[in-house]
This record gives sequence, structure tokens and C-alpha cells, in this order.
Amino acid sequence: MTKRDYDAVVVGSGPNGLAAAITMQQAGLAVLLLEGKDTIGGGLRTAELTLPGFKHDICSAIHPLAVSSPFFKSLPLAQYGLEFIYSPYAAAHPLDDGTAAILQNSLTATAAGLGDDESAYLQLLQPLLKSWPDILPDVLAPLQWPRHPFKLAGFGVKGLRSAEGIARQYFKTAQAQALWAGMAAHGMQPLHKPVTAAVALVLLLAAHDKGWPIPKGGSQQIADALAAHFVALGGKIETGTMVSSLKQLPGSHAVLFDVGPRQLLQIAGHSLSAVYQWQLNRYKYGMGVYKVDWALAEPIPFTAEACKQAGTVHIGGTYAEVAASEQAAWQGEIADKPFVLLAQQSLFDNTRAPSGQHTAWGYCHTPNGSVVNMTEAIEKQIERFAPGFRERILAKHGMDSQQMEAYNPNYFGGDINGGIQNIAQLFTRPALRLSPYRTSAKGLYICSASTPPGGGVHGMCGYYAAKRALKDVFKIA
Repeated sequence: MTKRDYDAVVVGSGPNGLAAAITMQQAGLAVLLLEGKDTIGGGLRTAELTLPGFKHDICSAIHPLAVSSPFFKSLPLAQYGLEFIYSPYAAAHPLDDGTAAILQNSLTATAAGLGDDESAYLQLLQPLLKSWPDILPDVLAPLQWPRHPFKLAGFGVKGLRSAEGIARQYFKTAQAQALWAGMAAHGMQPLHKPVTAAVALVLLLAAHDKGWPIPKGGSQQIADALAAHFVALGGKIETGTMVSSLKQLPGSHAVLFDVGPRQLLQIAGHSLSAVYQWQLNRYKYGMGVYKVDWALAEPIPFTAEACKQAGTVHIGGTYAEVAASEQAAWQGEIADKPFVLLAQQSLFDNTRAPSGQHTAWGYCHTPNGSVVNMTEAIEKQIERFAPGFRERILAKHGMDSQQMEAYNPNYFGGDINGGIQNIAQLFTRPALRLSPYRTSAKGLYICSASTPPGGGVHGMCGYYAAKRALKDVFKIA
């Protein structure tokens, strides 16, 4: 190879860009990581959005896949100050009768709390939980020959189904149905769509395996630990460098882009084949989000006591209500009673707010690109299950779908999953190719959440993209 400024350049410092940079650097290469903003992190950032002393996670907040990720687990991130905190309950889902379905680390304890659906919950999840350590690396991987094909098939038989189909077959109680609906709704699709069961299964199994942790001090701590490890390996980071053209990049043998298909077209479109450009232009994005952060004088006064012990609270009432909310957003409509995903990190992490005060983080799904202010609708939903919530608000900060995209261009139209994760785009995101990470241009790769295995803070998209580049360009298996 001819001499270049760097062996590889990574554009974008989200969890996948950081994972790609670390993987390349671990192979003994000279790697440069470029970030457009003044701080690294992508969706892993924390800031004082409301009042001084109140730390809010701007995008992601709770990280079940960060502690399950095979790649992250291989790194000594604790030595760079990363500490995870676990709430007594991973999640709770309140209902109007004052009760709540509770997701605990213990599979049997969770099942016992579902009354008449105890045996059904065990029947659905117990066999998969036994296989989870073996199949997780394949669940968080591109399409490949699995390490444990029969065990993975057991997951696939259930995961490829719709959340609606699973709910009808297994659950009878309002609590179990609501808990299941809240998990499936993370997939940002109507619950009758195929593969929506997979999202719910992954989240439930992650809770029963490792739990749903909160990074002490905020999500930024995950990015900072990854960056510190990369630098310790000899890597170089440059912030404040927004890349809009290949001409801006220093010489290298490989470039990995932690960007979405639309940004890739803007940056490198002239270098890509017409067919590949056509495929990227056809790539489909899903719902957007509207997000609110609150500074609170006191904790949220949930009627159901269990909600006060949960890091995550799914607010949406019954299965039917959650399903209707997701269907509305999918159809381009605004739900009167949106499903709200809420996190209350400061209950368990006293670094998030001044002594005695608290933060809360919440969002609902909206039509892609929506600029409708959902703050009132979200707060009404919280007040429904926590009367007196509004009286505790000191300040608030909202972001609609377009503002989310402006903050992070990978969230096109506010789609925080980097594109629909449906049956058509599960393994072929962002284009149908032998390797989803290769572009049509030699030496150019895409490593964002718009590649398998998709959205979530796990770094596996970046890891596999880097492995592909190492093999193709540097002949390193």
C-alpha cells in the first residue's frame, strides 16, 4: 500500500463510530475519528438542558444492550470511570386501577407478578433465557451462519412474529398484555407487523439476563469511556469537523461512516454507483419522536408504588391503547393519548440533580418529521398515573422530530432507530449486498445504526463494519 496520512478514518463518534475506530485501532492501524460537534457521543450525550445542575440525557438514557453487547463487554471501560447503576425494577407499566406490571431481573418474580399469566410468561421466555448467552452474539450480528442454529431458530420462531400474535396466544391479563405492548412499542412500528415480537423479546431477555442499567453521571459517560480507550490505544480524535465531502478527509486506505444513508449520499454520492445510490434513496425511515426533559422539585408521585422503584416507566395504559398510539403515529396521525417512554434516572443516580431535586426524561412516537408540540399530551399521560406531577415541574425542555434530526442528522425525521427495522430492512439495511457494510466504492464503508443489527447502544454495527474493512482492505482476518 502507498503511504497515507492514516490507515483508516471514521466519520461520526456515536457508539458505532467509536466501536469501529477501536476495532481498527486494536488491529494495529493508525486511525482518525472525526466528529462534527464539539463533543463526541452521537446519541450518547448529557447536558444541562433545563436548569444549572440538572443533567439530562439528550438522546438515549437506559442501556440494556450496552451491558449485553459482546464488543463492549470485551473492553475495560470501568477503568475509564464508567459505572452502571441498577434500579430495583427494570421497568414498570402502570394501569388506571392503580396497579402496575413490573419487569424485574428475576424471570420467576416477574412471572409471579402477572397472576393468571404466570405460566404463560414462563412458557414464552424461560426456554429463550436459557439459550440467551449462546444466541445473543447472533441476534446482535448481520445475517451469517449462527453459532447455535437450533437455539437461534427457537428465538426466530417467536421473534419473527407480530407482537399482536404473541399477545393473543399467550396473555389474558391486562397487566401481562400491557407489559408486552410497552416492550414491543420500542420497535417503532404498529404491533401487528411481523418482527415486532423480536424487539419485545430482546428487551425482556436483556432485563432477565443483565438488567437495564443507568450510566452514573449520564449517557455521555459511555461515550467518554469508549473515547478514552480509543485514545489509550493510540487513536486520534478531532471534534468540530463536520464532513460534507470526501475532499475534506485526509488520505487513508479506508473510511467508515457512522452516518445514515442520506448523509452518505451527500458526502460521497459522486463516488457511489447508480444502483447503490438508488438503493440508498429507497431506504425507508419510520416514526419520529417528541422528547421532553424535566427538572423536578420532587420525584414523580406515581399512584402505583412499584413505579417509584423503576428506572423506566412505560406510560400508555392497556395493550389496546398502546397499539392505537403506535398505529396513529405510523399513519401520520397525532395520538390523543400517546404511549410515553419515561426514565427517572435521578431516583437512583444522585449526580443528576441538586440534592433533593430530580430529573425526568420522556418521549413519545410521532409521524416522521412532525413539528407538533406534544408536551401537553405527554404531561397529561404522566399526570393520569401520577396526580400532582405538574406541580413538581421547575423547568422543561422539548425537542420535536425535526429538532432531533437537526441535533443528530442520523435521526432522519426523528427516527432514532436509523430506519425501519421491519422484515424488509432487518438484514438488508441500508442496501441489498453481500455485505451490508460495504458501499459500492472501494474503501468506503457504512457503520451506523442503518446497518445490521440496527438501533441501540451496542456498537455492533461499527464492530462488524470494521471487521469487514480489515478483511477487505488490510487482509486482516
